[in-house]
Amino acid sequence: MTNSELLQYCMSKPGAEQSVHSDWKATQIKVADVLYAMVHEVQERPAVSLKTSPELAELLRQKHEDVFPSAHLNKAHWSTVYLDGNLPDSQIYYLVDASYQQALGLLPEQTRQQLSV
Repeated sequence: MTNSELLQYCMSKPGAEQSVHSDWKATQIKVADVLYAMVHEVQERPAVSLKTSPELAELLRQKHEDVFPSAHLNKAHWSTVYLDGNLPDSQIYYLVDASYQQALGLLPEQTRQQLSV
């Protein structure tokens, strides 16, 4: 999977907006100003940082060498995943969906209704 393929998937979510974080050389994907994905390169490899529960983050990191704590975000909740590693694309898409759902959970009910989610 490439960064552009993942970015396209992230942007297909209702209310998704992208911006560039120039200091980190990353594309941030937010829903109503809540970050749910950061697409970037780590050690010249395509990667995405996603939010999960601390328990899932720890489990993924133990089982997959291509998943590790995010450098610039809360390491308990945010993991970075290499897109060109051994984690199946389907699992990466699942993690994007889960991160998006967590972001939605932080939004007021009225905002969620406006997004029809």
